Amino acid sequence: MMSVLPEERKNEILIELNQMGAVKVSDLVEQFQVSEETIRRDLMLLEEKGLLKRVYGGAIKSVFPFEEPPFINRTTVNQEAKEKIGKKAVDLISNGDVIVIDVGTTMLEFAKCIHDKKDVTIITNSLPVSSVLTESFNQNKFTGQILLLGGQLDPKQQSISGSLTEQMLSQFNINKAFISAGGVSIQNGVSNYHLHETMVSRKMVEVSKQVIVLTDSSKIGVDTFCKVCPLEKLDVVVSEQQIPEAWRSHQKLGKLNWIQA
Repeated sequence: MMSVLPEERKNEILIELNQMGAVKVSDLVEQFQVSEETIRRDLMLLEEKGLLKRVYGGAIKSVFPFEEPPFINRTTVNQEAKEKIGKKAVDLISNGDVIVIDVGTTMLEFAKCIHDKKDVTIITNSLPVSSVLTESFNQNKFTGQILLLGGQLDPKQQSISGSLTEQMLSQFNINKAFISAGGVSIQNGVSNYHLHETMVSRKMVEVSKQVIVLTDSSKIGVDTFCKVCPLEKLDVVVSEQQIPEAWRSHQKLGKLNWIQA
């Protein structure tokens, strides 16, 4: 295999881990033509970010992890995929739409791509998303209005949640909800790490006419702590990879539009 950058290598390890459920150090050494020490260091760094669990001779997927790494630690993970997803998802916004965007690093990339849209109302519970949108709005990249939901602030995840946030969402008629995911699986649908953020995402799904999930391939087939909604509730998934082969014939995916970025 050609030499790849350390970040690309770590992303490849995560994709393989997601597909296989486990990876071996010896296989990765051969695949990437690097030293055992380099691979062990990669696995150690990925474990510190909560993205896998190291075991003797390799690593396994984190199953039902209760703790998500802080927002700031996740901004460089699968960065290229998130940028692609963000650019593709913007095509789903129409002029005049009322949309809601939840929290996460993929949503931040999506927010950066919003331009050339007219008279859109954007509602969010993410501080980084609101900050990016404010800057774009001031640069006349789009027209409309931005609503930052109120509630309890989580400084670590830079999100706003709680019963106040959920009550505010109930006041609006929303065309499209753009939802992030800690995991997406056939059995358990969309799931996330944080209970309070999950409750807000559930409310977004409930009050929106269309539900769009933005997720990179490392989340496919993964279950995290809290269930957001079953797959039947989704209208669109935007991911940088094609729909997994095993999902194609599944009855729950009848109306789901899977868009590859």
